[in-house]
Amino acid sequence: MKDRVILSDCDGCLLDWEWAFNIWMQEHGFAEVPGSKLSYEMCVRYDISKDQVTKLIRIFNESAAIGFLPALRDAIYYVKRLHEEHGYRFHCITSLSKDVNAQRLREMNLGKLFGPTVFERVVCLDTGADKDQALAEYEGTGCVWIEDKIENALVGHDIGLRSMLIEHGHNFKYEHPHIKLVKNWKEIYERITKE
Repeated sequence: MKDRVILSDCDGCLLDWEWAFNIWMQEHGFAEVPGSKLSYEMCVRYDISKDQVTKLIRIFNESAAIGFLPALRDAIYYVKRLHEEHGYRFHCITSLSKDVNAQRLREMNLGKLFGPTVFERVVCLDTGADKDQALAEYEGTGCVWIEDKIENALVGHDIGLRSMLIEHGHNFKYEHPHIKLVKNWKEIYERITKE
């Protein structure tokens, strides 16, 4: 399996969820706190309670907006190259929502941006859910695992995946001897195709 499958988170790895969420929040009267981009926690970013931001994230993730997120950085170009030129298939593991319509919108968005054959599987977990169980079936396979959340990259590493962490303000200082911090999909592409 490991030679042909790449595992990837969606938001913050394939799609620019933060940008879209920020626009949606502004449309709903919430302003981002200046200088807060280094925090992963949206309650810090918008200076609201954790309960309130959790509800707002769920509403956003289950809204029509979730079907129209833009790609993150250079993801389209290099994901397509990995698939079309090197035969890789992608399994997306995303903590989106258990709502069926939100899941369909996620699959539609990915298909529209990356093409209909790139994603062999899209596993949608509940909003904010841990990925331990979803990753467990890949234990020991050595698959590449692309994430932006440090905790999920560590889970992957601990079960024998080759974790790579996409750089963002909340993780750019993270160091681990076996988890590679990458700025973009070009770096991921180069690492995978040179192995």
